[in-house]
Amino acid sequence: MVDELLQVVNERGETIGSIGKLAAHRNGGTWHRAVSVFIFNPIGELLIQQRSFEKYHFAGKWANSCCSHPWPGEATISAATRTTERELGIVLQLRELGVFRYSASDPESGLAEKEHDHVFVGRWDAKVPFAESEVSAIRWISLGQLQEEMSAFPEQFAPWLGLILGKFEEINQAA
Repeated sequence: MVDELLQVVNERGETIGSIGKLAAHRNGGTWHRAVSVFIFNPIGELLIQQRSFEKYHFAGKWANSCCSHPWPGEATISAATRTTERELGIVLQLRELGVFRYSASDPESGLAEKEHDHVFVGRWDAKVPFAESEVSAIRWISLGQLQEEMSAFPEQFAPWLGLILGKFEEINQAA
């Protein structure tokens, strides 16, 4: 993993510096800026991805369409677009829904998330030629089915997925 730099943020979401990606997730984590993308198809299904088993944390967990971090000086929409193209092989229009903060620990890797997360939504209705180095699998799923699976098998899902779905009613209305 290349240790790219991330934006460190304060409690108001203001950028106050930068930190290496791995360092941001060690020792309980450091608050940093992130982006999470939710892509829906025309019949309201959400594209979810199974994170690569090579990821440094939450490997193999099912998560939202894609997520990443803006680099120092990079706008969040640019990071969301860059990540969607890099991980999923698609370019689409994205709209920011808002921001929320969360923290989560990965017991398997010992790493932690402390993210000031910008949530984006978009629509796609074609093939998704995802990058197998980033994503193990993808699938389209209704939000109802996703909620059922997350309730029955919570250990199979990244913790931020349920937090975002619970926080942004507009995601639920986008389906």
